[in-house]
Amino acid sequence: MAVVLIGTLDTKGLEIAFVRDRLLASGLEVLVIDAGTGSPPAIEPDIGRDRVLQEAGTSTEEVLRHRDRGRAVSAAALGVSRVVEGLLATGTVDGILALGGSAGTTIGTAAMRAAPFGLPKVMVSTLASGQTRPYVGGSDLMLLPAVADVAGLNRITRQVLGNAADAMAGMVRGRSLPLPGDESGAPDGPLVTATMFGVTTPCVDRSRRALEAEGCEVIVFHATGVGGQSMERLIRDGLVDAVLDLTTTELADELVGGVLSAGPDRLQAAVDAGVPQVVSVGALDMVNFGPIATVPEAFRGRTLHVHNPTVTLMRTLPDECEALGRRIAATLRPSRAETVVLLPELGVSALDAPGQPFHDPEADARLFGAIREGLAGASHVRVESLPLHLNDPAFADEAARLLLGVMRKGSGG
Repeated sequence: MAVVLIGTLDTKGLEIAFVRDRLLASGLEVLVIDAGTGSPPAIEPDIGRDRVLQEAGTSTEEVLRHRDRGRAVSAAALGVSRVVEGLLATGTVDGILALGGSAGTTIGTAAMRAAPFGLPKVMVSTLASGQTRPYVGGSDLMLLPAVADVAGLNRITRQVLGNAADAMAGMVRGRSLPLPGDESGAPDGPLVTATMFGVTTPCVDRSRRALEAEGCEVIVFHATGVGGQSMERLIRDGLVDAVLDLTTTELADELVGGVLSAGPDRLQAAVDAGVPQVVSVGALDMVNFGPIATVPEAFRGRTLHVHNPTVTLMRTLPDECEALGRRIAATLRPSRAETVVLLPELGVSALDAPGQPFHDPEADARLFGAIREGLAGASHVRVESLPLHLNDPAFADEAARLLLGVMRKGSGG
């Protein structure tokens, strides 16, 4: 059992040595990677900075010549990621542990995000209690607050670093044990991922139960940006058999500038992986912001709804809805796997029902029309509409039925 230990050995050599020795004492093998670019390393690494920077297409000499810290950190992050990807390909890595400040966190988490789901990943970071999304992304890595700066060994840092090493040792050893309910080691059935928001919960919950009744194992992701990223990471890792993507609201945040974007590649993973799916337009009537005082001034005249004290929602305009429809169609059109886009003609979220603040038939019609037009003649994608609201039970039942159908067709059943 081997753990990759990443750190800048010019500034964190003593601390890395402490963690290395703790891991060795627990009976694990340790492979130390030096991500430093400054003075010589304080301890001898197993993989040195020359190799790391070479993987990034540069050299130690070039980095030192430029004296640009940002450039050096970027090169180290890229190089360490590529080194770790190579090690992962050999099947000899059982966990990744890193420690550091802003630079060390940037470097360590870049390598962790390149690792597959389920592999233990622990980052001891001075940034762990702040805005962590740039470091975590859709990965299952763990951030452990360093509490004090990672600068020397004392009664605080010894405890934190010791806990990190012990946590890694426990996770690595625990991987050989079956999880409760998983003793047989056999999958519970086809793995289906689904997307949900509070305003689409009735639909997705009912579809989930219908799929589970047919033997599927359904994992639901909260469509908060990170949720969509996490789901698509599993798809790219080859772990997913089908996708019930009923809540594509993250696309609206990406287009308009909300706080819950999943990035420009949302919807792309299943297309690239050839995974069958049913896609809908859940919660595309809204863009997400924080407390109402944080809504940008440019949007203050728009239709806003205070969902709760920390979440303010803004209704998407007809032009924006049409743009979203074009984006969905353009992304899905090249799909190789069977795909159905299911449209709810009477509303796309709990707030888009008659009498609710976001009810806007014109905006919905523009969204639906752009999707139909953009997918006309697509070889593996068809569009179906129902005279129902997205949260109507019959809509949820049809979504589940359609997904089971594309799954069977994809398997030749």
